Amino acid sequence: MDDLENLTEPPMNAPSQLDQLKQFTTVVADTGDFASLRQFAPRDATTNPSLIFKAAQMPEYQFLVEKAITDNRSSAPSQRLGRIMDDLLILFGVEILKIVPGRVSTETDANMSFDTAALVAKGRRFIELYKAHNIPKERILIKIASTWEGIRAAEILQRDGINCNLTLLFSLPQAVACAEAGAKLISPFVGRIMDWYKARDKREFGPAEDPGVLSVREIYSYYKKFGYATEVMGASFRNVGEIQELAGCDLLTISPNLLAELQKNTSPLARKLSPELACQSKIEKIQINEARFRWLLNENAMATEKTAEGVRLFNADAGKLAQAIAAKLD
Repeated sequence: MDDLENLTEPPMNAPSQLDQLKQFTTVVADTGDFASLRQFAPRDATTNPSLIFKAAQMPEYQFLVEKAITDNRSSAPSQRLGRIMDDLLILFGVEILKIVPGRVSTETDANMSFDTAALVAKGRRFIELYKAHNIPKERILIKIASTWEGIRAAEILQRDGINCNLTLLFSLPQAVACAEAGAKLISPFVGRIMDWYKARDKREFGPAEDPGVLSVREIYSYYKKFGYATEVMGASFRNVGEIQELAGCDLLTISPNLLAELQKNTSPLARKLSPELACQSKIEKIQINEARFRWLLNENAMATEKTAEGVRLFNADAGKLAQAIAAKLD
């Protein structure tokens, strides 16, 4: 009887869903915590002001904060805080790149989201700061919000050979504009899209009908059908069901708690997205210029509200980090 029971149990060496996912999707860790990066062995990592603010409060990362402050004590008082902030982002990125074999995404200032020239200057500065640490630009993605001005900045940076990750993306028109600008990668926010519809409709959504999942599927299908090289990286997940439904997407950036769930689960994981299936989509081409972009975004209440909210929240967390650093300068 024991032998028969054992036949129904998964083999001891059954691959985890995380390992299965890595077979057809590049797994990216959405964290500034180095221990999590070592545990889950992602190829790439992403950060944002909220994650860096959280990590900078942790005792084990105070050495990075202190180094950024020490290295900039001789800076002009009017520039000191800004330089410390920039250096801290790069120091986190440098440490992350000692762990992951691929790329790290470093985010531009949220309060520059509507200033193309400022975003271009900040992207170039980040690359120079990484260069001072002997990090080649090929290992860096400059994160920029998917505003019209942000997309134009990415277009300029991409022509310079600086790869960009267009973040805070909530709609197909934003994705189309990013692809036509030649962005290396986009990060559509699955969970935040679902949050909006959940609040509006006062209901829960199963993974297969999740509005965020459906949005990423639509974008993925559009890119593959019309031959865009821009990579699609689903982001901002609320549960593993969303991740499972997007298995096969180019990349998925996942928080440590959800990576842990995937690592513990040995159930078979089916591939849901592929270029072959995407090319069968009936989706139609969209013509995008500035007027059309702004109109389509205006007509999408969710994308309009979530983009604006995301910029505000990232700026607020950057402000909290600046206040914490300023307190150490007194």
